[in-house]
Amino acid sequence: MDVELAALAAAGATALVQQMVTDGWANVRDRVVVLFSRGRDEEAVVGELEESRADLVAARDAADEEAAADIQASWRTRLRRTLRDDPAAAAELRALLDELTPPSTAPAPGSLHNTISGDVQHSAVVQAHTVVGDVAIGVPPRAPRRP
Repeated sequence: MDVELAALAAAGATALVQQMVTDGWANVRDRVVVLFSRGRDEEAVVGELEESRADLVAARDAADEEAAADIQASWRTRLRRTLRDDPAAAAELRALLDELTPPSTAPAPGSLHNTISGDVQHSAVVQAHTVVGDVAIGVPPRAPRRP
C-alpha cells in the first residue's frame, strides 16, 4: 500500500473515532457503513461500529487513552484493508473527510493577507512578509555623530 493511502486510512480512522462521540454520529455512521459493507451485511457493520463506539465512550469515561488508541488502530487497519481491496473506496473516504473537516479560516501556509484602514495619506505604510534588518522610510539614515 502506498504512503498516500496509508495516510488516508490514518486520517479516516482519526475522524471516525472523533465522530463516534459527537451528536452527528448517526449520520457519519451511515456513511461509514456504506464504505465498509461492500459485499457484507450492513447490520453486521453497524453492530461493529456501535460496539466500538460503546467501548470508546467507556474508555474516555475511564480516561483510558490506551484503549481509545486501540480502537482507533483497529479501524485504521480495517480502512487500510478496505482501501487496498477496493481502490474506489479512497474517493468515497476522501469525500467524507472533506465533509467532516471544517473549513480553515487561517491563511494558507506561505500566503499573506495585509489590511490597511484609516487615513494613510500623510503616513508611511510598509507591508511585508519578512523584514530582516533596518527599515528607513522617506528619511535617509543619519550619519553617526562624531565626538
